[in-house]
Amino acid sequence: MKHGKNLTLILSLAFILLAACTASPPEAPGKLEVQNVWGRNSPAAAQNGAFYMKLVNNSAEDDALLEVRTDACAAAELHEMYMKENDVMGMRPVDGGQITVPAGETVELKAGGMHVMCLGKTAAFALGDSYPITLVFANAGEMQVTADIRDSAQ
Repeated sequence: MKHGKNLTLILSLAFILLAACTASPPEAPGKLEVQNVWGRNSPAAAQNGAFYMKLVNNSAEDDALLEVRTDACAAAELHEMYMKENDVMGMRPVDGGQITVPAGETVELKAGGMHVMCLGKTAAFALGDSYPITLVFANAGEMQVTADIRDSAQ
């Protein structure tokens, strides 16, 4: 009888190990996440708008935001704010036309910094509206996100 209990225990352990080995493989060590996507409300008469977000790179390799597409604008460009002469802020396309997202780091696109410039708004950008946006990354590929129109990041 003692051998029967040992055999049952060994078979039970073998079954558990077999089940664990055939279970779904674990997810990749990390991925790129896009968080808190939003756009500031603006008057209908305003020709342009902006979108902001956090890009969180949980992967082990650098990535880069290459392109943004949305039907809310005629064109979307990656821009940054910078200080001009006499403490006047200016805006220009980001250097190289892309935003690098280093491995293990977070890059924030925010008011007064880097952002997605929406040139030639085709949508109202009214409080409570939301618009689909396609982000194109060098490694992560295309990601679909939704930007909520509001007063601030919170």
